[in-house]
Amino acid sequence: MSKPVPLLSASGLTKAHGRTPALRGASIDLHPGEILAVTGASGSGKSTLLHCLAGIVRPDEGSVTYDGRRLADLPEKRLSELRRTEFGVVFQFGQLIPELTALDNVALPLLLAGTARARARSLAGEWLERFGVRGQQDLRPGEMSGGQAQRTALARALVTGPKVVFADEPTGALDSLAGEQVMTALVHTARESGTAVLLITHDAQVAAYGDREVQLRDGAVAPLGVTA
Repeated sequence: MSKPVPLLSASGLTKAHGRTPALRGASIDLHPGEILAVTGASGSGKSTLLHCLAGIVRPDEGSVTYDGRRLADLPEKRLSELRRTEFGVVFQFGQLIPELTALDNVALPLLLAGTARARARSLAGEWLERFGVRGQQDLRPGEMSGGQAQRTALARALVTGPKVVFADEPTGALDSLAGEQVMTALVHTARESGTAVLLITHDAQVAAYGDREVQLRDGAVAPLGVTA
């Protein structure tokens, strides 16, 4: 039986911030439709790994391959297009644009991709409804609760129909109830659309939503349960 081909893979990634190593030969595979939890202590390299996999930063050594293409071989224009259309990113604090309403925040990726404004706003409204925040569409981020803002950020990440969603501590700034609502919404939508999710978390309860878990320790992938 042939081994399934990863949608996204990293091989031997190293990355340093100044003189501080963040990744030390990290390798990882993400398969189509899979929810992969990446866990580890603070400073273990989780966010740096996500940034390399999403093409936000380039590793010092090693390679990232997406859908058979090395990210390092893509021109910046194509990489930017990839991040707008086939990748979705959700950060711990959502990073919504404070001056825009929830509806306009979600419509923004579509507008940047050339979708007509009326169509973009209509689709944005549908996605807000799927995440249970349609009633807040005219509110700005500062007027929403943390859970509402994070579900809006999820709608923005998924509105373009990406193949991969990168979620960096998506519940880290939320209480347990709001965090559960956000994860339930993310997992349900990912399953429904066949979207792969790379879930960065330090929370064992959040990691349990994944199909599989890998652990980072000192910038490298370690067997689960290794602490020393």
